[in-house]
Amino acid sequence: MKTLRFPLARITFFFVIGILSVFYFKPDLFSVFLMLGVFTIIFLLSFLFSINKINQKFHFAIATYLLCFCIGATTLVVHNDYFDEDNYIHSVTDSGKEYAISITLREKLKTTLYNERYVATVNYIDGSKTDGKILLNIRKDSLKHKLEIGSSLLLKQNIYKHKSPYNPNQFDYGKYLENKSILSQVYVDVQEIKVSDRITKDLWYYSALLRSRIIKNLEKSNFNRTELNVVNALILGQQQDISPEIMEDYQFAGAVHILSVSGLHVGYILLFLNFLLGRMPKTRVGNLTKLLMIIICLWSFAVIAGLSPSIVRSVTMFSFVAIGVHLKRKTNNFHTLIVSMLLILIFQPSFLFDVGFQLSYLALFFILWLQPLLSNLWTPKNWFLKNGWDIITVSFAAQIGTLPLSMYYFHQFPGLFFVTNLVILPTLGFIMGLGIFVMIWSLFGLVPLIFVKILEYSIFGLNGIISWIASFEGFIFKDIAFNIYMEISLYLLIAMAILYFEKRTFKRLALSLLALILFQFSFVGTKYYSQKPNEMLVFHSRKNSIFVERKGQHLKVFANDSTLRNLEKDRNLIAFGVANFIESIKKEKSGNFYYFNQKKIFVLDSSSVYPKNIKPDVVVMIQSPKINFERFLMHHKPQIVIADASNYKTYIERWKATCEKQKIPFHSVGEKGFYRIE
Repeated sequence: MKTLRFPLARITFFFVIGILSVFYFKPDLFSVFLMLGVFTIIFLLSFLFSINKINQKFHFAIATYLLCFCIGATTLVVHNDYFDEDNYIHSVTDSGKEYAISITLREKLKTTLYNERYVATVNYIDGSKTDGKILLNIRKDSLKHKLEIGSSLLLKQNIYKHKSPYNPNQFDYGKYLENKSILSQVYVDVQEIKVSDRITKDLWYYSALLRSRIIKNLEKSNFNRTELNVVNALILGQQQDISPEIMEDYQFAGAVHILSVSGLHVGYILLFLNFLLGRMPKTRVGNLTKLLMIIICLWSFAVIAGLSPSIVRSVTMFSFVAIGVHLKRKTNNFHTLIVSMLLILIFQPSFLFDVGFQLSYLALFFILWLQPLLSNLWTPKNWFLKNGWDIITVSFAAQIGTLPLSMYYFHQFPGLFFVTNLVILPTLGFIMGLGIFVMIWSLFGLVPLIFVKILEYSIFGLNGIISWIASFEGFIFKDIAFNIYMEISLYLLIAMAILYFEKRTFKRLALSLLALILFQFSFVGTKYYSQKPNEMLVFHSRKNSIFVERKGQHLKVFANDSTLRNLEKDRNLIAFGVANFIESIKKEKSGNFYYFNQKKIFVLDSSSVYPKNIKPDVVVMIQSPKINFERFLMHHKPQIVIADASNYKTYIERWKATCEKQKIPFHSVGEKGFYRIE
């Protein structure tokens, strides 16, 4: 590809490698800055020696790329809140201590089953000025009215740092929040909050105020709540109020991406703005005015939509596109994509680990690369067929580009994605144009009722079509076992296949076949290594006790009858099975004795009955048995005691103290997560 010859493409590549190196290897701060200093000196020396010396320019290029690597590494370190001395995380030393906390609400998140959630910035901890973001969880039953963004709150509570997942292969929500610079959480009832009269009227306040004004005016026009929530997501990027059922339908139909404002939505907005401003004078002043108006409108939209990562990167990308069009230069779209990506990562390197960021850029990259090749396969003369074919090729290119990443993160694939996109892409353009028109008028309190109803019925029809497509469950491939090695090898195979498709040469054919062999090796190797593990696990489950015995790709689950009946719905077991390429699952009712790898495992339950002559290696406490635990330990002397999450916390604390007294290892599943017996 010619794009790879673009110097900034190679610079961006090494910059990204630098970010990834720090993220995964976690070097200390001194080493990172030392490396930056050394390679800066090497770069300067290479520059001096390369002047007017052609044979030295290769060494200068190497020095440049190494310096970019170091800059990428340093950028992530600099933006890491753990290295910010003013961040509140350095003031939180004891999770059991209550702190006097002053916070300001910044963003409303999606409500969970138990809590209303807000992202807030910390102002003071115990009277000391601090900064940093925190996740505020307010128990749902206690909150009668939503709190206003910009409100200053005072509370005295424990601050909880994020914990690792309680079960193997479970989604690491703590790491997800850390990538968004949210380093801890606090849980409160609304009665425990003192709301200050002071409102912080900053960018986030006015953004929320504008969104609230638009939604309230639309509600007054009797806009159906279900459809209004979808409009709120499509145009304003707010998914908080969308029902789980609708979200699931969009997910199964392969259309969930349209509920997150991204490049597709901003692209439609740019087309809409170009249409509205198309009659402006083609003079130098007129063109410059048009460009400024477009950029102001795009970033105004970003502010109103809450400046989420997906919106910021999309608006940045299309701002570059608008500037390129204004300059009337034949801008390489790949270069525009790379420049926008590099610019975003310089200011927010953590975006690199955002799934939406990865999916957006991969989709755009493959649309620019693969779609023209597919489009040239057929050139219909009919306008309707031509536009339909373009939609199909764009959809197919984007899906191919995101397929390995989607299977790696979500382990599913919507088989009818091309049907979905054929329907929704033209519809989305109409809805976006009409929706923006309606919301602009709503902002000023002038709601055009006829257009509101057209928009409402359009969303209703779109939801109906999506629900119908999602009903074909046979075309939804779920729980696909797929790991990082298979993802990388599949991307390599796709890239080699496209290169061969571009230009059919023997060399490219050979590379494609090698890539195919590599993908097969990754698959076979994964299957081979997945047969080796031999382990028994005590899972974390608040209400039930679950034991899992794994022998290679075969799983045996021990639990009570009710748990076994609903085993197919247990997301923790499903995630474990998918991640470990499990082929068969056998269900058995739990008992009191297990033998595994020459270890005797005894389960002591609520019956509190145990044989006096047993000498277990492992004791598992479940369902809060009432026994003289100290005497039990003295008599049986197990190697370790495990307490699962079905026990009372007071019992667990007492057992822990007793084990410490007798110097017997103790593991609380509710505190430390699952336990693996090998």
